[in-house]
Amino acid sequence: MTRIHAIQTGLVRVKHAQMEARGDGLARMAHMLFDGDWSDWLPIYTWLIEHEEGLILVDAGETARVHARGYLPSWHPFYRRAVNFSVHPEEEIGPQLRARGVDAREIRQVVLTHLHTDHAGGLVHLTDSRILVSEDERKAADSLSGRLLGYLPHRWPRWLRPEPVRFAPEPLGPFTESMALTRSGDVRIVPTPGHSPGHLSVVVLGEPSYFLAGDVTFSQKILLDGKVGGVVRDDALAQDTQNRILDLARQRPLVYLPSHDPESEARLTQQDILQPKA
Repeated sequence: MTRIHAIQTGLVRVKHAQMEARGDGLARMAHMLFDGDWSDWLPIYTWLIEHEEGLILVDAGETARVHARGYLPSWHPFYRRAVNFSVHPEEEIGPQLRARGVDAREIRQVVLTHLHTDHAGGLVHLTDSRILVSEDERKAADSLSGRLLGYLPHRWPRWLRPEPVRFAPEPLGPFTESMALTRSGDVRIVPTPGHSPGHLSVVVLGEPSYFLAGDVTFSQKILLDGKVGGVVRDDALAQDTQNRILDLARQRPLVYLPSHDPESEARLTQQDILQPKA
């Protein structure tokens, strides 16, 4: 039987204007940088999928090195004004796996929903895994504009050579393409762009199914309210992604698990089904 485990790799705090967009264009960015309305401390979840074909990890979590002088670019206004981290060394994904009796070398596949630091910082612990990421996401992160948008490719391990996700015309409900991670086809990647250009999510099929959503939204409530996040540059694209998730939930029982929702772990444990409006 497939099991999913929530692993919290520290905490993050952001502005409410990042969780839910306020305004457009430069005004949206100004709200994220200068509003004084901070969120509570939010979890940084990774998800360990215990499958008969092998262990799969969704996201690598954050690293305690974010607290080291010079690790985050001091020139970048987002890191100066809009985000705080709290990550201890024992909270990184390597020690967390060991505490659960799992050697990181046992992780067969790692899927990165996107390449922001709180989802990729723990890659140093995952040297022996097949690492999958969207090619659009990798290109965006490697570009000059990507660095201006807050990606930290200079902090990735030197050995990192991620495998690009290759979608096939294999529909999963309203998602017209997907990629199977298992021979049985019951764990699949779907494209969920919006929060970032090549954002991905992972769906674990079953009764119910589980949608490991990365940063599609910061919470289930934001999804149900039809809001988009503050870092979204294409509202229509983000809204289309969110509508597809809601449509999937209308087609099959679905548990929605974003990476920074304090209620995600409880929903996982309780199999709390997403109930979109009719």
